[in-house]
Amino acid sequence: MNNEENPKSQTPKSQMTKYEIRITEYASRITHHTSLMTGKPTFSQNFSAAVAETRLRLINISRYPGQLAMEIIIPIIFASMPMLLGRATAGDNASANFAANTGTTNYVAFLLIGSNVFTLVSNAFWHIANWLRFEQETGTLESIYLTPTPSIVIASGVAFYSIMRGLISASLAYLLGCLIFQVNPLQGDVLLALLFIFFGLLPLYGMAMLFGALVLKVKESNALINLMQWVVSFLMGIFYPVAVLPPLVRFVAYLFPPTWMINGVRSSLLGVGFFFGQWYLDMAVLWAFMLAAPLFGYWVFTRVESNVKRNEGMGEF
Repeated sequence: MNNEENPKSQTPKSQMTKYEIRITEYASRITHHTSLMTGKPTFSQNFSAAVAETRLRLINISRYPGQLAMEIIIPIIFASMPMLLGRATAGDNASANFAANTGTTNYVAFLLIGSNVFTLVSNAFWHIANWLRFEQETGTLESIYLTPTPSIVIASGVAFYSIMRGLISASLAYLLGCLIFQVNPLQGDVLLALLFIFFGLLPLYGMAMLFGALVLKVKESNALINLMQWVVSFLMGIFYPVAVLPPLVRFVAYLFPPTWMINGVRSSLLGVGFFFGQWYLDMAVLWAFMLAAPLFGYWVFTRVESNVKRNEGMGEF
């Protein structure tokens, strides 16, 4: 239905804020891309739809600067609590005791890196699942599946947005934390650390597709994601090296890409030591995860998606 047929369907543009105008324009662009599609969408059309979805979400979050401020402040507080506890219990020996288990005396940077890598991991885990759950609860998920644009394309747009949001908030939080606690944020091999972050992020979205499949099936997101976030944060070693974990738990930790990602960043910047001794061997493990996790996640997601369509319907929530 166009605006002439339903003049009350939209707020007059003169009464809209600049953010509402931009969101409306990008939402219209997504609709425009899908309405022009006949048959199977081309790569260019899918890419444009994913970019439009990313821009739409970036514009939306720009209306809520408090949310971004919270994502910057929380990792600093998150890292400060064990840091201050260590100082209170170990006093002047805190650095020496910490170095005995981690290989570095710079426990401030160690904890700041851990809390901010967890921000990236957290963003990767919950955005796709929460998007699906939101669409379920608002009754719009079926409408999305009626468009020619594949759901995986829209999910890719959500993933791009979460990458950008996570990188911005984690980078600002790390730099601010280093400023507050007076440590050098650019020590070590920064380029290698960035490579570990890049190659570590990609497998996370394969895992995110698994959580998305669970949301489609069980119609729940918060409990599942909160549980898995804390399980993964425990296994990846935000506040401690995984070497201090019990042997069986440590073995499970090595099966999670975030464990290799966070240790790679710390080893690049602080020299705590790569798991296999050389950076390229640890990177090779991340490459294996990068190839396997997205493919497996996509395979599971599409199978669950087809099953739900056939047996339950997307509108059930």
